[in-house]
Amino acid sequence: MLVIVKNRFRLIAYRSLGGIYYLHDNESGKRSSLETKDKGRATEILVARNESSREPAFNLQKARVYLSASDPAIATRTWGMALEALIASKPAESENRARLVRFSKEKVLEPILKVVLLETRAEQLLDVVTAGTVSTNTFLRRLQNFCVGMNWLPWPALPKKLWPPVKFKKKRAIKHDEHLKIVAREKNVERRNFYELFWHLGGSQSDVANLEAEDIDWTDYTVCYDRQKLAGLDETDIKPPLIRIGKRCEAILRSLPKAGPLFPNLAKVKAKDRANEFRQRCHGLGIRGVTLHSYRYSWAERARKSGYPRREAEEALGHNSRAVHIAYGQRALVKVSSLEDYEDVAAKKNLNPEKAAQLDLPIPQNVD
Repeated sequence: MLVIVKNRFRLIAYRSLGGIYYLHDNESGKRSSLETKDKGRATEILVARNESSREPAFNLQKARVYLSASDPAIATRTWGMALEALIASKPAESENRARLVRFSKEKVLEPILKVVLLETRAEQLLDVVTAGTVSTNTFLRRLQNFCVGMNWLPWPALPKKLWPPVKFKKKRAIKHDEHLKIVAREKNVERRNFYELFWHLGGSQSDVANLEAEDIDWTDYTVCYDRQKLAGLDETDIKPPLIRIGKRCEAILRSLPKAGPLFPNLAKVKAKDRANEFRQRCHGLGIRGVTLHSYRYSWAERARKSGYPRREAEEALGHNSRAVHIAYGQRALVKVSSLEDYEDVAAKKNLNPEKAAQLDLPIPQNVD
């Protein structure tokens, strides 16, 4: 295979400027003055600039030759083609696929969609990420990782350390009085029960909407649901939460269908449509800054304030739940019990009942 490396720079002389030579960059189209009218000197500068740029280009050409032996399409595969392959790798009706399709339509992606993967410069990706949104940053990272994983890129075009940090908008929990207003305003019985159960279980909206009567164990008083986001993974890796049913939660569950989907109509509605409906309800009540996902933050903060063990909160919401990390990390304010109270309780447990009763030691909250 014959490898032809084109010169990046060429000379241009402007007679209107007295015959001064300019260096023209064939890639960027920019021109810079060499500040000389001497053709020989200008040619020396041209040769030096072309030689300095030729080595990286030549190495890239050689790399293409070797990589093409195992993947003939690697020399022509673009970011647009890679994005189509990533979308096709997701289940047809999955929410992940729908999000990727929406991402593929972002205008900020247009400059790189026709760029060959192997010819991509780091600044090209950086420009797209800088001009885009949080969604652009997140999904473009996934696309690059997909390309590296498929061996379409020998290494990341934009190194991990150079990616701008992902900055999500601040999330807030739904307050109890806001929840009561939402439920009181909702005239649709199924949707009202959905919000009520959402408040008690704290699952994602898809998890709660797709609950079935068979997920409830009335002998053990527990409810178990499969996380929709983990669908398709190996069953041995999935650990669905098993949540004990409280009295108020029981009252809601008893009023729902005894077999099949608990919310037969809402289960058929797309997640974005359920979210839009909820947002309209909130706007009508003057409640701002919350989404359906805010119920998870509310559950996590309530759990934190009531002394709910973090390990169990992670089991209920998912170990990687951002709601748990925020509530247990910094946001939810909690009055911490005195250490001496805990020491007194520990001492009381080691005493015989009669002597412990005589001491009348205080029992701090949230202590087993």
